[in-house]
Amino acid sequence: MEKTDVTQCAVAVLSGGWSDERDISLQSGMACMGALREAGFVRVELLDIAAPDFAARLLDGRFDVAFVALHGRYGEDGCIQGLLEVLHIPYTFSGVLASAVGTEKAVAKALYREAGIPVPEGVDLPEGTRLTSDQADRLVRTLGLPLFVKPAANGSSFGVTRVTETAQLADAVARAASEGDRVLVETCVEGTEITVPVIGNDDPVALPIVEIAFDSEFYDAKVKYEPAALHHVIPARLDQTTYERASELAVRAHRALGCRGVSRSDFIVTAEGAPVILETNTIPGMTETSLLPDSARHAGIGFPDLCRRFVELALEGRGVTGGTSGGGEA
Repeated sequence: MEKTDVTQCAVAVLSGGWSDERDISLQSGMACMGALREAGFVRVELLDIAAPDFAARLLDGRFDVAFVALHGRYGEDGCIQGLLEVLHIPYTFSGVLASAVGTEKAVAKALYREAGIPVPEGVDLPEGTRLTSDQADRLVRTLGLPLFVKPAANGSSFGVTRVTETAQLADAVARAASEGDRVLVETCVEGTEITVPVIGNDDPVALPIVEIAFDSEFYDAKVKYEPAALHHVIPARLDQTTYERASELAVRAHRALGCRGVSRSDFIVTAEGAPVILETNTIPGMTETSLLPDSARHAGIGFPDLCRRFVELALEGRGVTGGTSGGGEA
């Protein structure tokens, strides 16, 4: 099929939703809509998936592609991706399986291990777990202190606690459980926190590594949405060998999970220079303070061009030429 100008596509930017990250998603959606229009797209509409008329607007809009600017449950976990597959609408970023796996931290860790990517030691607690003092003691004897306790399937550090005393563990587990279902308890890996964005489908490449500088106990939700200049060091201050290793591991994680379009993997680099993966974000934040756009800028990719590339990657290999205004082909 003859390729036409991708900017002739009708784009539905999907944002909002019901998760803890709804407000950030709306900010991402507005930013992406503006960037796509600046890139020359002739028709871009912002749809809140929580709106009562969302399904009708999506079905009636004759969109060629959906730009997924969602975070958290129903948006980043494969749910919206499944709907778009059923409707035969091409969409940005990862598919159903990669999205679900990337959200489920314990499952993702198993795939990281299989791919030879170092991970923190930890345990996955079943839904409904309420720790007794004896169970807390056993966990601490096994994993040591400090520990990180987090929901097994949530984002933006909601429900995450850094535990430094055994007496804190039961409450931390209860807090994490209130934000999700299962709970992940992991050893606290000490070192420099970095994040490595990766772009591409079949031939992904790493963008400049971002070192995350902060004074709090960990990179929590409050710090994440402060101005980028306060916390982002680009390129990360790593020796060349460690830098290349982190980039290679991020690409390996992208492939291991089956990501498409983009991913952003977070690591701790130990004092010995070993990157240890924490998680992979299949839909990174796209606000002005977000890590991915900041990294892309340092690679010479402006925000409008970045968003355009994501649409191109969404259509790649799908037999869609753009500008059909009638829904994409499966």
